[in-house]
Amino acid sequence: MPKTIANATADRLLHHAHVVMTAGDSIRLTQATAGKGVTPLTN
Repeated sequence: MPKTIANATADRLLHHAHVVMTAGDSIRLTQATAGKGVTPLTN
């Protein structure tokens, strides 16, 4: 997809969007860096 079409598509999708600012670390990032909830792909 050409860059200009991608920019226009994103602009259309986000035209009426609301921006929500959050603070703090992601729960998934915290768990991943702590080694919790990770399942090995190989046995």
